[in-house]
Amino acid sequence: MGKDSKKKKSSKKKKAPVYLGLDKNGEPPEFPYVRASSSSIHNRGLFAATDIPEDDYVIQYLGEIIKKKESTQRANAQHDLSQTEDVGSVYIFELDDKTDIDGNFDWNIARLANHSCSPNCEAQNVEGEIWLVSLREIEEGEEITFDYGYALEHWEDHPCLCGSDNCVGHIVRKEDWNKLEKLKKRRKKKKVS
Repeated sequence: MGKDSKKKKSSKKKKAPVYLGLDKNGEPPEFPYVRASSSSIHNRGLFAATDIPEDDYVIQYLGEIIKKKESTQRANAQHDLSQTEDVGSVYIFELDDKTDIDGNFDWNIARLANHSCSPNCEAQNVEGEIWLVSLREIEEGEEITFDYGYALEHWEDHPCLCGSDNCVGHIVRKEDWNKLEKLKKRRKKKKVS
């Protein structure tokens, strides 16, 4: 066999990033229901720029569509950075079984929506797009919040500062609240013993 028949190195070209929600000029849409401002929950937040009816699409979560492996790498890097700098932790949303949306871009103001144990919005996957949808009427000036839905596994890494009457103290999905309370009670008993 000649030299030319040896396996050639694969010359895979890196695919261009795919951004969800931008127009043909690469610009994000306007979302008239919201404005960004300082938040008592965490640094900055989203606020209702006008009254918002129940069950309305408030804002779309924009960003780069990435594979799960890349998502994990980016999430870990962003979390590590947030431990040393005053930046948000992770801005990645699950899109489906194979892909996620990395929303860590200045033009994605939806990333500023904070968690609350009594949220006024819910994140919904609507035909492959993530939208915050109002759970009730929201008054002008009210902060836009949703349940981040974090798993119980790393509850200590995510204290909650939402200040709602039913705040459980950590950003944990509602289905795990009872488990969290039991876990906290067991830990408290161990410290007392």
